[in-house]
Amino acid sequence: MSRVEIPSENQLGPLPTVLFGDPAVTKKGVVVVQEWWGMNQQIQDEAKQISEEGSFVTIVPDLYRGKVATDNEEAGHLMGNLDWSGAVKDIAACARFLKEKGCSKVGVTGFCMGGALSFAAAALVPEVDAAAPFYGIPSPDLCDVSTIKIPLQCHFGDQDQVAGFSDPTAQKILKEKLVNVKHEFFVYPAGHAFTNTKSPNYSEEACKLSFQRMYQFFKSNL
Repeated sequence: MSRVEIPSENQLGPLPTVLFGDPAVTKKGVVVVQEWWGMNQQIQDEAKQISEEGSFVTIVPDLYRGKVATDNEEAGHLMGNLDWSGAVKDIAACARFLKEKGCSKVGVTGFCMGGALSFAAAALVPEVDAAAPFYGIPSPDLCDVSTIKIPLQCHFGDQDQVAGFSDPTAQKILKEKLVNVKHEFFVYPAGHAFTNTKSPNYSEEACKLSFQRMYQFFKSNL
């Protein structure tokens, strides 16, 4: 694991990141995008797991530039103040960095807020070659998911209760928009944040299956 600050077109300036693996050795890169908590230990552990189990180089952008929430109220405040377009630029910066350092292709995955941003990156960032978002859907103001041209693999829980963002009703609307997009759509018997070991909704079975699917998807498309 190494901490690397990279240039970003986000108006906040240089982007702190955590990197797992060596892009010069492992040619498949994955940007792992945080939940609304920030770049806490949990998302770093998840990126390390994805790197080791999937044999990818992973990079986590610190979208909040050092701020980490410890409760839902603070996390909601940080996410509410996020410049989402700027965050997409941060993801683009990570993809460019990995390619400049040796990766031939780069995917993006993310969870909750990071899932929504993964969809946005799939639609808006030319440097991204495949995307696997988890339980988060972007606002139509940020991007039009129907314009996605790269391979897409979606992961949601059928008991998700985050209305308008990742619940079954929002999933249904999303599916309708993706009718002309090459994609896979997986739904698990689980709630929101089912891959987060710190969440009360964590499901070991759903997490393991979804990650195996994601690894295979990225190996096929990166």
